Amino acid sequence: MGTFLSIALILLALTSAANSCLPSDRAALMAFKAALHEPYLGIFNSWAGPDCCHNWYGVSCDPMTKRVADINLRGESEDPIFEKAHRTGFMTGSISPAICRLNRLSSLTIADWKGISGIIPPCIANLPFLRILDLIGNNITGEMPTDIGRLSRLTVLNVADNRLTGTIPRSITNLSSLMHLDLRSNQISGTLPTNFGKLRMLSHALLSRNRLTGSIPFSISYIYRLADLDLSFNRLSGPIPEGLGKMAVLATLNLDGNRISGKLPTTLLNSAISILNLSRNAIDGNIPDVFGPRSYFTAIDLSYNLLRGPIPKSITAATYIGHLDLSHNHLCGPIPVGSPFDHLEASSFVFNDCLCGKPLRPC
Repeated sequence: MGTFLSIALILLALTSAANSCLPSDRAALMAFKAALHEPYLGIFNSWAGPDCCHNWYGVSCDPMTKRVADINLRGESEDPIFEKAHRTGFMTGSISPAICRLNRLSSLTIADWKGISGIIPPCIANLPFLRILDLIGNNITGEMPTDIGRLSRLTVLNVADNRLTGTIPRSITNLSSLMHLDLRSNQISGTLPTNFGKLRMLSHALLSRNRLTGSIPFSISYIYRLADLDLSFNRLSGPIPEGLGKMAVLATLNLDGNRISGKLPTTLLNSAISILNLSRNAIDGNIPDVFGPRSYFTAIDLSYNLLRGPIPKSITAATYIGHLDLSHNHLCGPIPVGSPFDHLEASSFVFNDCLCGKPLRPC
């Protein structure tokens, strides 16, 4: 009887081991944890025992290979652990290069912890199966990994709201699967890659509040899936590529707060764009008189530029304009009558050279 019991126990142990994560994956996770300090929520309390594939907070494994596939640690979440503590998360420390030993990792999310500093480990570029890299809302410094373009499966790259410096790696245009790029609110400088248009799968390109210089590459207009382009509050100069107004699905174009000059492309005003913000630039010349039934704008902001001449009469032919701001330019002449002007306030037209008519003074 004792022999049978011993055999049963051995078989149980072997089965348990076969269903557990690899010891090397567990060791990598423990080294990753050792570089971080989370004092309030105790999210790492569950990181105990031999099997990191079961009940380790934020860790998921591939059911077939038992390899760690996903790390999902968010400092702002509706998870009960946050609701019980009545607070958002705060974590300090850094991202250990040990994370790169998890070579079957598909998703790495370490987001909104506010205090995590240090650099993005360059070896992250060596994770061949990585599809999501989300490090938003930390205090990460240094440069983006030079070889990040090696992540051929990457679909989401989000490093917004950190303190990254340096330039955009030229290899980034090799991310042929990338759909969502978010570099907002860092200190990234230099120019946009001229071949940015190679990112043909991209639908969101969010690069606002950095220190980018140079011109907007014309190649961006080749990204036929691009729906949202936000380059606001940088130091970009030169003209707006006319091709941006010919893009099939571009719905939001935000170039606010740059040093863009030249004429306002006619293509932008009779396009698929519904939110157009070109405020705080040096765009000059007349507003093109090309509005028509295809013009459907939730908002147009052309304020704080060098625009001259009259408000085009064709603007009343637009299907819809919700918000319009033409203030702080050099426009002159009567404000057209009818929609959308019947619901706009004086603030949309003030500080021009000689505009008149409702809602300003009579002509």
